[in-house]
Amino acid sequence: MKHLILSCLLIVIQPSIFAQQPRARDIGIPFNGTTGKFNAITDVKGVEVGYSTIISGQGKNTRGKGPVRTGVTAILPRGRNNNPVFANWYSFNGNGEMTGTTWITESGFLETPIMITNTNSVGVVRDAVLKWFVKTGWYKEDFWYTYPVVAETYDGFLNDIYGFHVTESNAYEALDSAKTGFLKEGNVGGGTGMMCLGFKGGTGTSSRIVKIKDSTYTVGVLVQSNFGSKKNFTIAGVPIGKELQDTMNYEFKAAPSYRQEGDGSIIVVVATDAPLLPHQLKRIAARVPVGVGIVGGRGENGSGDIFIAFSTANTSAFQRENFTKVEELPNDLINPLFNATVQAVEEAIINAMVAAVTMEGINGNKAYGLPHKLVIELLKKYSRIK
Repeated sequence: MKHLILSCLLIVIQPSIFAQQPRARDIGIPFNGTTGKFNAITDVKGVEVGYSTIISGQGKNTRGKGPVRTGVTAILPRGRNNNPVFANWYSFNGNGEMTGTTWITESGFLETPIMITNTNSVGVVRDAVLKWFVKTGWYKEDFWYTYPVVAETYDGFLNDIYGFHVTESNAYEALDSAKTGFLKEGNVGGGTGMMCLGFKGGTGTSSRIVKIKDSTYTVGVLVQSNFGSKKNFTIAGVPIGKELQDTMNYEFKAAPSYRQEGDGSIIVVVATDAPLLPHQLKRIAARVPVGVGIVGGRGENGSGDIFIAFSTANTSAFQRENFTKVEELPNDLINPLFNATVQAVEEAIINAMVAAVTMEGINGNKAYGLPHKLVIELLKKYSRIK
């Protein structure tokens, strides 16, 4: 009953946390490129995304009780269909974790969903994925081995991170709720308690459609955005962070002395239906930092900036015993996909910040949502929009 009372209290105090939030384009922010129908990673056919969002309590942090501001995000490359995809990954700055990447490098395949949560919950989520495989019959063989991919960013300034509030049931909820189509952004899933570039961060997504010769391909991106210094924050070339340097800054009632501006992390998942092989997907993942840099990321020492890319093409590529043939996009034709990746990463980060609303967490620590009206005024001041 106590938990229910606290949750209801939060709904009264912060109702916008649970409402559908606007996106960057909705408030007039300009971007380059053509988006898919949903402007989301789910524009890549077959990709499904699910969330578990955990918000309860307020006030002083009591370890194990809260306040709680955290969650889990699940990305299923082919939905409930267990059919491994070509994949690869890249670390811009490695102060973070993404499990299972050693085998992806070695084998060239992603064989599991991708999960994203907070730093201290990687283990429980990884174990829960294994149990979910057993529960759902994900593997048909009697004997199997697998290495779940679980990534993290740190939400301990708003969340009782040492209270270990993410449980198996939250991982199950994220996996079981995964769907195609429109996705919520901001304070949801693993991004619930995250902060970014001086404001509230969280979960964001975007997509791009590109034409290469006679074929049309989709690139979709999902970010868990928790990085960067406010002074570097830029939208459409406008120094938003510098202009708002003295506006709505983080309020930390209790923060460690060793914390430096820019500490944090960003996890980026890139999906495409273009027929790319693992070495080419490494190249795609390596272009993600360009999009991160456009909005102000610098890969600071205290940041875990880890990216993974996969292709849903070549549906018969994964074989245990049979020879197979695969299709490959020529390297000389790959540039439009590089550009699409950069554009989608940039927009996904801004989408996360536009959707995220002000959140107060442990000990009254507070991260303010991006002030939409002020941002638009600055874009007009710098003649980016009329």
